[in-house]
Amino acid sequence: MADRAPTQRAPRPTPTPTTTNNGPTFLRKLQAHIGSNSSQLVGFLTLIITGSVLLLLTGITVTGAVLGLIFFTPLIIISSPIWVPIAAVLFFAVAGFLSFCGFGLALVAGLSWTYRYFRGLNPPGSDQFDYARNRIYDTASHVKDYAREYGGYLQSKVKDAAPGA
Repeated sequence: MADRAPTQRAPRPTPTPTTTNNGPTFLRKLQAHIGSNSSQLVGFLTLIITGSVLLLLTGITVTGAVLGLIFFTPLIIISSPIWVPIAAVLFFAVAGFLSFCGFGLALVAGLSWTYRYFRGLNPPGSDQFDYARNRIYDTASHVKDYAREYGGYLQSKVKDAAPGA
C-alpha cells in the first residue's frame, strides 16, 4: 500500500451564497442600470417620492370619505325628504340650461357655416356638401330618364292591349 502514488484530487469549488429573496439582486440590477446616469437616478427617486405622496393622499381621501359617510348618514336619511326634490329640480334645471346652450351653439355654428357657404367663402366640408349635392342631382336625373323610358314602354303596352284607347 505504501507503493501507491498519492492521487491528486481536484479542488472543490467554493459554494456561492444564494439569496432566497430577490432584494439584493434587484438592487444590484437597479444600480447597474441606473447608477451610471445621475439624471436617471433623480428621475427614479422623483417617481418613488411622487408615487408615495399620491398613495398617501389617496388613502387620506378614501378614509375621509368613509368617515364622512359614516357620520353624516343619519343626517342625510333624516333630511332626505327635503334634499331629494331639491336635487331633482336642480338636476333638471341644469340639464335644461346646458341643453339650451348646446342647441343654441349648434344653431349659431350651423347658421354661420351656411352664411359662409352661400357667400362663397368655402367653409370646412363644403366640398363634401357639393359632391353630395351633385350625386343627388345626378341620381335624380337618371331616375327621371329611366322613368320616362319605362313610362313610354308602359304606354306602348297599354296601346297594344287596348287599341282604341
